[in-house]
Amino acid sequence: VGLTAEQRAGWDRDGFFILPGFAERPVLDAMVDRIVELARLLEQPDRRPDLIATPEKVLDGQIDPERRLSKIFRLMRTEPVFRDFATDSRLLPILADLIGPDVACFLSQFIFKNPGALGQPWHQDNYYFKLTPCNVASIWLAVDPIDEENGCLRYSPGSHLRGVRPHGRTDVLGFSQGITDYGPEDEEREIPLSLNPGDALIHHGWTIHRADPNTSTTP
Repeated sequence: VGLTAEQRAGWDRDGFFILPGFAERPVLDAMVDRIVELARLLEQPDRRPDLIATPEKVLDGQIDPERRLSKIFRLMRTEPVFRDFATDSRLLPILADLIGPDVACFLSQFIFKNPGALGQPWHQDNYYFKLTPCNVASIWLAVDPIDEENGCLRYSPGSHLRGVRPHGRTDVLGFSQGITDYGPEDEEREIPLSLNPGDALIHHGWTIHRADPNTSTTP
């Protein structure tokens, strides 16, 4: 089963769409349980897994490792619960419809976004990936409720059709670069996207998006 007409329209018109209820609660719980375990193992040199972790700069004072981290990378290489999601038989036909049949996952990560975590400025994923042509789809799976208070993703619909934008250093803490000429016309287009646990959001490699800091008490 590939894309529905509505999903294809969202991708073509807006550069993103949502797959509601894609993952069930037991899968999400397994992901969270394993990521907490991995975060703690990363602090044990004799048991450290072959992963890359980045700290959340403003949360260094937290005691629990899983509350101090921003991201863990390379999960699908060795972690079955994340590899199973990336290779889900329902997902691959959708990706084939979007970017072609030769599908490869070259980046896998878990983002923690704990209370107090920083946001990200407006950016386009393929500015960093630099893949030519831009047959790129980013897939985000929500393991918690996501809303404006805890820093949901905000999108500029149709921005994938307008090409790459200049990026450079910004005054947004916690992220190296963002779009430098983002202005009032862009701000008028932006929309927030709230997600329920288990929802998957797919966006194009040129779709402009950002996220606010988490000002809530929930991850």
